[in-house]
Amino acid sequence: MKRDEILKIADKEGVRFMRLQFTDILGVNKNVEIPRSQFEKALDGEIMFDGSSIEGFTRIEESDMLLAPDYSTFQVNPWSNPDGSKVARVICDVYLPDGSAFPGCPRLALKRQVERAEKMGFSMVAGPEAEFFLFQRDEKGAVITETHDTGGYFDLTPVDGGEQCRREIVLVLESLGFEVEAAHHEVAPGQHEIDFKYHDALPCADNVSVFRFVVKKVALDFGLHATFMPKPLFGINGSGMHVHQSLLDKNGKNSFHDPKAEHELSATAMGYIGGILDHAAAFVCVTNPLVNSYKRLVPGFEAPINVAWSEKNRSPLVRVPARRGMSTRCEVRVPDPSCNPYLAFAVMLAAGLDGVERGAHPGPPVNKNIFTMSQREKSRLKIRQLPENLSQALDRLEKDKVIREALGEHIYEHYLSAKRQEWADYISHVHPWEQDRYLEGY
Repeated sequence: MKRDEILKIADKEGVRFMRLQFTDILGVNKNVEIPRSQFEKALDGEIMFDGSSIEGFTRIEESDMLLAPDYSTFQVNPWSNPDGSKVARVICDVYLPDGSAFPGCPRLALKRQVERAEKMGFSMVAGPEAEFFLFQRDEKGAVITETHDTGGYFDLTPVDGGEQCRREIVLVLESLGFEVEAAHHEVAPGQHEIDFKYHDALPCADNVSVFRFVVKKVALDFGLHATFMPKPLFGINGSGMHVHQSLLDKNGKNSFHDPKAEHELSATAMGYIGGILDHAAAFVCVTNPLVNSYKRLVPGFEAPINVAWSEKNRSPLVRVPARRGMSTRCEVRVPDPSCNPYLAFAVMLAAGLDGVERGAHPGPPVNKNIFTMSQREKSRLKIRQLPENLSQALDRLEKDKVIREALGEHIYEHYLSAKRQEWADYISHVHPWEQDRYLEGY
């Protein structure tokens, strides 16, 4: 799509405002909204904003930044303003006033890894499976942790009370160009999953960002609250975002498939999986970025805490689905939907490419259920476990040169600082569990 095409579409659709969308390093959607009189200026990349208040961006004396729109991301929102006019959005990269790339822009961090893959002759395709919860609101509109249904895996009306909301989410996504492959109730009450078709890494990360906005917007329209918090309730399954991924060569052929190799997995596939396993303990603080993320990564709730791979079961961190040919891929099961999708895809791609470059090998697949193994058996098979909390994960990040370089020094330093502070805030608080456990006894 070209600049003039966008302007014609905007006028034809009655677009009065345009959102110039970007994310901070934590993956929170931000935007600068402009009226019709500024569209030309915005599409020429001349809109500036103050980055000093954006998490992880820059110091106040270096606050001016430019928003450079990616024309391919332009979309008109399907809902209208009260006066009938519409709002469009375009996703932007962040640049400095001199025209140089801002090193703290998460989208540009992913672009760097995409370019690295291209130099190696590959392009990454990814397909995320994002889960979320729908909770009710009280009479004042405040969010309460009561679900609107008692459904379980693949249940339907009347047990699945979120069916209509989920359908509306799908319709909105389709109007925005998504190809939705499936939508269903998940394991826990109030938990849902919507899967959309795989895409190249960058537009796929864009789609995750847009998806989270749409889910929250539609849920609000239904009087509900949608959350991508990984573990909102004790005692039930948390929300993950499994990411299917593979590498295509320059001719569009799946580089993971080799019909003559063991398991029909090429050396590229084995190297990629090996790289993912080698760096998982370090990149998990990016793919699972919250203190709460590690409440999901505990035994007993199907969450992948074991650093291993398999073809046959879902207990390891990486699973290789059965289909081969163009469908050959690995499913990285550890990420959760609270992550910054740009940084999450960047660190996973960096880890996989490092494994390909080094000729890494993940070892034999572990096709037995790891959840039922003894610690001795895990040790014999050299199955490691992920960090148990955010602090341990940050420690591993500090020691991993590959993942640090994938983030870039600016993002790495600001991300580490923000997450260290988050952990410090958490451990300094007295939580209800502690009061229930210790108040009377001590």
